[in-house]
Amino acid sequence: MEKEKETLEMQEEATYDPTTEETVQTEQETKEEQNEELEKAKAQIAELQNKLQEMEQRYLRLYADFDNFRRRTKLEFEAAEKYRAQSLVTDLLPALDNFERALKVEVEDEKAKSILQGVEMVYRSLVDALKKEGVEAIESVGKPFDPHVHQAVMQVEDSNYEPNTVVEEFQKGYKLKDRVIRPAMVKVNQ
Repeated sequence: MEKEKETLEMQEEATYDPTTEETVQTEQETKEEQNEELEKAKAQIAELQNKLQEMEQRYLRLYADFDNFRRRTKLEFEAAEKYRAQSLVTDLLPALDNFERALKVEVEDEKAKSILQGVEMVYRSLVDALKKEGVEAIESVGKPFDPHVHQAVMQVEDSNYEPNTVVEEFQKGYKLKDRVIRPAMVKVNQ
């Protein structure tokens, strides 16, 4: 019996191993630490993914802004090229008006007629140069009044014209391509 007792004690000693208990506890701690590290890594991954999405959105907005800037710059350049003569035309319109007034003068003297003929030639060449740049006179008399191209300075009642029709033109209006440089000053029928 004593031998059995010794064997039993030996078995108990063999089954009770303090290092085994420590090993199990250490393994549990290690697993807990690994789980904590895994959770931290997952949180970092989620944070990095959010930052990546935010950076992608910022990139897309910046790209769209740049594309809009490029398109706007192109349109501004085209408009500047299209209307490059606008300031020159605006400055020349009073001279053109003076030429038209000079051509309306009635003369009987031969010298005056030849001077008037020279003035008419200069006027025509000036008008031709402006036409090459895209300047055209706005037709007014007999046309319906349009506030975009006409400036009404007087109203009359005339049975020969439809209501809201331009009766007389006091000063010619001009357009540069599709832009009104100066509206025509007109008299309108009520």
